[in-house]
Order: sequence, then C-alpha cells, then structure tokens
Amino acid sequence: MSETTAFDLVVIGSGPGGYVCAIKAAQLGLKVAVVEKRKTYGGTCLNVGCIPSKALLHASEMFEEAGHSFADLGIEVTPALNLPRMLEHKDKTVKSNVDGIGFLFKKNKIEGIIGTGRIKAPGTVEVVAEDGATRALAAKSIVIATGSEVAGIPGLAVEFDGQVVVSSDHAIALPKVPETMVVVGGGVIGLELGSVWSRLGAKVTVVEYLDKVLGPMDSEVSTAFQKLLAKQGFDFKLGAKVTGIARDGDKASVTFEPAKGGEPETLSADVVLVATGRRPYTQGLGLEEAGVALDKAGRVEIDAHYKTNVDGIYAIGDVVKGPMLAHKAEDEGVALAEILAGQAGHVNYGVIPSVVYTQPEVASVGVTEDELKASGVAYKVGKFPFMANGRARSMLSTDGFVKILADKETDRVLGVHVLGRGAGELIAEAAVLMEFGGSSEDLARTCHAHPTLSEAMREAAFATFAKPIHI
Repeated sequence: MSETTAFDLVVIGSGPGGYVCAIKAAQLGLKVAVVEKRKTYGGTCLNVGCIPSKALLHASEMFEEAGHSFADLGIEVTPALNLPRMLEHKDKTVKSNVDGIGFLFKKNKIEGIIGTGRIKAPGTVEVVAEDGATRALAAKSIVIATGSEVAGIPGLAVEFDGQVVVSSDHAIALPKVPETMVVVGGGVIGLELGSVWSRLGAKVTVVEYLDKVLGPMDSEVSTAFQKLLAKQGFDFKLGAKVTGIARDGDKASVTFEPAKGGEPETLSADVVLVATGRRPYTQGLGLEEAGVALDKAGRVEIDAHYKTNVDGIYAIGDVVKGPMLAHKAEDEGVALAEILAGQAGHVNYGVIPSVVYTQPEVASVGVTEDELKASGVAYKVGKFPFMANGRARSMLSTDGFVKILADKETDRVLGVHVLGRGAGELIAEAAVLMEFGGSSEDLARTCHAHPTLSEAMREAAFATFAKPIHI
C-alpha cells in the first residue's frame, strides 16, 4: 500500500450526488477526492440510466413522429430504422457527458480515483484498483454517494441474462427490436423504456402490482396518462402479482395472478424487462465495520445535515431516504458541501419535481390531490387542457392538461401536475413559484409569452383562483 494521501473530503461515488458535492466543495476551498468503481464517471445516471434512456426516448420519438404526424404537417417521408446508428447516438451522448465530468474534476482540482472504495475506519478510505493495487486516503469527512442498483422483484429470484430477461441496464442496448415485450413494473423506468421499444415496433404489455401506473402520481393524471399509452398500443395488466419469470429458449414467460386473489395467467414474450424499482447500494463499503447504521429499507440513516451516526461520515442521494432522483441527489450534494464548508446548506424536499420522459411527458411537483384528500386539507383545483392552447394545436400536441392545487383559504400553490408535451420543462415554473410560497393568482397575473405551451400553466392558474380565459 502506498503512502496515505490526506484530503478534506473524500466522496465515494461519482453519480449526480457525488460529483456535484465534490465540485461544490472544491469551489468552496476544500481539497477533494472522488472514488469511482466504474471505469467512467457519472454513476448509473450518466452511464446506464437518465442520459442514455433520454437519448433513446428522443430518437424513438423522432422516428415515431416521422412515420405518423409528419404527414399531417405536410412532410412526406417513409422512415427506416437504423438501430445500430440510434444506439451509437446513445453511446456518443453518454461519452460526452461522462467525459464532461472528468473535465470538471480537473478544472476544480479534484482528484478522481478509479477503484473500489471502502471505509476502513472513520477518517480513512481504502481504494482497490482493478489490478489489485491499494491506496489509503485520509479524510476529515467522507461522503457515501454510491447510489442504487436494480432491485429485482421482492420475494422472487430473477436471473437476468441480459438478452431475454433484462433489467433497465440491458434494455438500453438491445441489439434488435423485439416483436413482443413484457414490462414488469408500471413505474417511471418501465414506462419510459417500454415507450422506446413500443415506438420502434414492439408490442408492449405492462404488468403492475398496483391498480394504477405511476403509483405515487396524482390519480387523475395517472388515469389519463394510461389511456394515452393504451392509444399508443400498450396493454396493461394491473393489480397483478408476478409469481414467476422463466426463460424458454429464445423467449421468456411471466406468470402472474390477481393481487387480491384469483387464477394465474402466463404471458410469453421475446423480452421481459423487470423494472420494479431500485435499492440502495451499500454492500462492500465497510459500513458495518465502521458502525454506520442502516434503516429497515437498507438505506444509510442520516440526520437533517446528512450526517450518519458516525462522526465524519455523511451520505446523500439514492443511498438515503427520499425519492431516488438525480436532481434530489444533486441538491443534497450542494447542501452538504456548503455545510462542510461552514455554511448553511438546505434542501426543500416539498419542492422536488419528478418527470416521466414519455410522450406526452408527465411532470409533478408538490402534493397530489389524493394526498390532500387523505390529509383533510381544504383545497381548490384549477385545470386547463392543451387542446385549448394555440401553440399545442400548431404542434399537433394537444393531449393532456395542467392541474394546479392550491390552499382554499390562502391560495398558496401546494401541487402542480402536468400531462403534455414538454411537461418536464414547464414544471420548473411551478417549482420556482412554490419555492417562494407563491399563489395561483401570482402565477395567473404573470405575463406569459404568446403563443407558448406555458400559457396553459397561466390558464390553469386563472382557473384555480378565478376563471380561465380561453375555455
């Protein structure tokens, strides 16, 4: 083992939480190192998650539009799928992003170390390189930012072969378009990747344990969204508990039964994508030996300042409580870096948006109507359909609506939900409004450019505190 190198901060994991924490800490004057077990930086998000999936979602969306809606715009084309070229676009997108992290490390004088990191004791991280060489890092503070991994199906052993029975890691690189695909799990990952292969020609069936897709999403939005996916060719088996997945030659079968009891059913498909969520990645980090406490869900327990029960050891991102979202991890990374530098870092967990990058997109921030009903809060609702929006009509993107929930007495906006084209961009306006405690009237009285999709946000706000103008 080489001589120990001393740092103010050592971050284990270079995903969105880890690399952002490292960069912010370095900007604030700390000497920082980042340990990454992959050969490239960026974690799951940049390598096999957010970034490659969005590249495929966009490319497949363009293919779908070229074959269908282009003709209505006066553009006559007959698209031909070049899947290798599409996957090449995905890979180039990934490379440019992960290379960008390396550039930012150098720019901010952060030492990036490729190898497997393990906490030997509070204040010490051991790194084992691929060739077996070890290195010790001394750190005033250690941040666990190791993210999450594919969870599989609770109580059911699933053997991923990467070809027929696949996880999301494999589903971004299928060598050919399957004729049939069963997606186990009706959450964000399953519906996004199911959309990719559906647009490219696969017949997709979603098997979901709950009685709705996008479980935590507002029920009205979820129901409308499912209907739009059904129009696109998706089949749904809801309230279904998967009891078995087996490969049979070049195909695989999924056996499921009604979650409330009943006769089992079996579906066969060329590809079965298991997308039932993710679990914190904590194994092999030396947490038990260091005395770091985990909760019942296997997450690292932290206090309000991201500190574990062991002095000098902190954790952020997917490995701790809260939604497994890259931007949530990034915000925690900034907040923790500020705290370690003696500042007052903070994350407002009530204003973290979530987005489903299908077409149309689904975006949400704040509480759902279901949650307001359950809590007994008096509220009011304003809605506006994209069908009545001029820009949406011009783009042939009239599916969906904006829904705003506000406190009945104060008019303070409590939640905003958007189903429609560009919803992931539109939701930022709602997040800013809510961050400053704004009301629906504040939003409605803010001038919006015309014609834009954002006018639907304003109209929904008018509908919340008064009446909409254009419907």
